[in-house]
Amino acid sequence: MGDQSVDRSEGFGERLLGALLDRARLLPPQLIAPLIAEEVARIGGRDVSILLQDYAQELLVPLPGEKLHVGRPEPVTDSPAGRAFQSADVVEVSHARGGVRMYLPLLDGSDQVGVMALTLNTVDDDDRRLLRRLAGLVADMLVTKNAYTDQFFLARRREPMSVSAEIQWGLLPPLTMTVPQVEVAGILEPAYRVAGDSFDYALNDNILHTAVIDAMGHDLDAAAMATIAIGAYRHARRVFVSLAEKYTFMDLAISRQFGADHFVTAQLMHLNIATGELELVNAGHPAPLLIRGGKVVRQLESATTLPVGFGGEAPRIREHTLQRGDRVLCYTDGIIEERVDGGEPFGEERLVRCVNRLGQGRSDGMRADLRLLSHTLKKERGGRTSDDATLFMIEWRGGAADQFTIPD
Repeated sequence: MGDQSVDRSEGFGERLLGALLDRARLLPPQLIAPLIAEEVARIGGRDVSILLQDYAQELLVPLPGEKLHVGRPEPVTDSPAGRAFQSADVVEVSHARGGVRMYLPLLDGSDQVGVMALTLNTVDDDDRRLLRRLAGLVADMLVTKNAYTDQFFLARRREPMSVSAEIQWGLLPPLTMTVPQVEVAGILEPAYRVAGDSFDYALNDNILHTAVIDAMGHDLDAAAMATIAIGAYRHARRVFVSLAEKYTFMDLAISRQFGADHFVTAQLMHLNIATGELELVNAGHPAPLLIRGGKVVRQLESATTLPVGFGGEAPRIREHTLQRGDRVLCYTDGIIEERVDGGEPFGEERLVRCVNRLGQGRSDGMRADLRLLSHTLKKERGGRTSDDATLFMIEWRGGAADQFTIPD
């Protein structure tokens, strides 16, 4: 890339990205990766790899394809690709065979898709600008093509997946979302056998709507109940306004479909991202933890509400006010009820100790911190996850949407 005769101007970049868009539009999914490698070669890049996050959020797995460099999976922790993925920023390292190996995060909006890696002889600011934009376009193309192929799903799998887990992964929104005012992230365990746990969210104007659920039972029965619960929640969210109405709508859907002996525990929240005002309904879940300055300061209490499906009265809403930088950690009972040493439950105290211990170290951002917490908890449980175990975290930063300008 050190050849000064190569046109790397803004105009060249626009033409390259435009040509990529035009060619990709009608290509079948299996030809997208070779097209990307071909376009990167036009600016002097070589050994192009597309690395996708595996379902357990432990590895970045190379996407196979013609003209792509397919190496070994790279760990999300302790690798250059992992640093780019977790920081959502470009990482550059000297290549053993000469040149610079670049790792560019693939972000669809703020959702972490994976990493694009390539090698250049030399790198300057023109290269960095063009490649950042190219990585954004590549992420968008992968997400678009993902909707009508199994190729990317199969690349991300590291072990067989149960039918119930297939259902749950198809039900989930993007695992992460970041806007200037708020960030959310979630993680499910066991990734390949999860059944009844799920979460959902939507940002509508200044209100972040979130739900974390745990359907009773195991396997397909739990997955079917979770599907109805999330479907009812989304429908109510798009029709009604209050948390109480959402709860009632979900309650009716579960009781009518499954009868009085089935239930779903749920945590429903509205967060005003401009003011930090939080409304909470907790229907049978462990109370969320409020994390401030890296330490758990208290539980977010709420009025007693029956689980969804029991036909309870309309819930009373509990209100809390967050401070800028506060994090709210929601979790399902699989986190604290796993049996550990001597058969005793893991317990909330151990969870809090893990959160506090990790909070005193260097933070790589909320998404990376949640991933590290999940993996740490799994190790603390001796690697066992016999029940679904879900973590969902919100970080509030504040400021109304109209206070932020669109970046150049």
